[in-house]
Amino acid sequence: MLTWLITAAFLRLYPASTLWPLLAFGVFGFLTLMSRVADARQIEQLMTWLRHPETPLPKRLAPQWMELASHVLRQRRNHKDSLAQSDKRLADFLAALQVSPNGVVLIDADQRIEWFNQTAAEHFGFDARRDAQQHFTNLVRDPVVAAYFAARDFSHSVVFAGRSNTRSPAQRISLQLHLYGQGRSLLLSRDVTAIEQADAMRRDFVANVSHEIRTPLTVLGGFVETLQTLKLSGAEQTRYLDLMAQQASRMQSLVDDLLTLSKLEGSPRPSNHEWLKVETLIRSCVNDGRALSQMIWGSAQHIDIDLDADLNCDIAGSDTELHSALFNLVGNAVRYTPADKSIVVSWSLNAHGQGVLTVTDHGMGIAPEHLPRLTERFYRVDRSRSRETGGTGLGLAIVKHIAQRHDAELQIESTPGKGSSFRLVFGAHRVRVAVEQSAALVEQD
Repeated sequence: MLTWLITAAFLRLYPASTLWPLLAFGVFGFLTLMSRVADARQIEQLMTWLRHPETPLPKRLAPQWMELASHVLRQRRNHKDSLAQSDKRLADFLAALQVSPNGVVLIDADQRIEWFNQTAAEHFGFDARRDAQQHFTNLVRDPVVAAYFAARDFSHSVVFAGRSNTRSPAQRISLQLHLYGQGRSLLLSRDVTAIEQADAMRRDFVANVSHEIRTPLTVLGGFVETLQTLKLSGAEQTRYLDLMAQQASRMQSLVDDLLTLSKLEGSPRPSNHEWLKVETLIRSCVNDGRALSQMIWGSAQHIDIDLDADLNCDIAGSDTELHSALFNLVGNAVRYTPADKSIVVSWSLNAHGQGVLTVTDHGMGIAPEHLPRLTERFYRVDRSRSRETGGTGLGLAIVKHIAQRHDAELQIESTPGKGSSFRLVFGAHRVRVAVEQSAALVEQD
């Protein structure tokens, strides 16, 4: 446009000469050539900037090129912002997967690992730097997993044995594959060890309850049939009725313990503000233990139960529950201690202000392999002896539940052939020095 204006002005100034038009067109051609050279130079600068966006935008550009460059710059910034938003969304999504309680593994079409979260690393033993882009089935060499991938039927999950160590039993890991995209897959895993253990405990519990109830019912049924079909003397009838009463009492004890466990699991925790005297609690349980000893061993051979305690303390909690826990400990000691031995019940405060309630017997003791399982329901070291003395196999399970509800810990120590100690350690916030003793200390000061 500038070239045309210069040429028109030149012709208007010199209209009479016939040579001037030729000269004017020559000037027009020269100016056109110079304009194209300038445009080419600016285009080259613009292309250089486009190839190297980190360089500054050329300053001396014609308006049309500057407008084009500004448009490209806006598009580039919008694209950069869009990529940043996409990266942020991806980072947020991966962060959410990272804290998922389930294991997450992204696998490409060749079954290579693209990404996995920390939970999956723990389930499968993966290392982020070492195992990326490795074949999943090469790292997880389990026949169940290999068969699952080979069958290509991912409508269900499978469970296989996970990693194990000496501190805990082998894990049980459930995994399921979900296909998406072009041959890619999402693998989800979760630790089902606790679920399977709970299911096994439920089955064992039902089987044990059925067995424990079936035995006395069978005995009762046999005695009833005997009384109905045979003519017995008065002494024989009395003997059979006594045996039937023993079996009925055994079933009643079992039902009572089951109801106690159910109540403990379904009721709120005891208050920290209801205080009871330790002396009253322990003396009551000791008296009950002495009565049980006479019932089992007879008045001539009963076990001595000694009290070695500083009883000037109060404890916060449920009187009924604490009595049940302590009596179960004393009762177990009575059942497993010979008649010529003794039992000691003690109470003391340790250096941390915690209350320590201990029941020590001098019986047969317990082998180390049995100690971790003693608080399991219906677990017995000596089944025949426990049944003979009236045990239900639920006593220590009840003690453990009561201890947990009172912020206490059940500790067990035993030496075969020498005896056992069962210790309840109560938190300092549930123990206080009795008011009478505190007042005496103040008066002495």
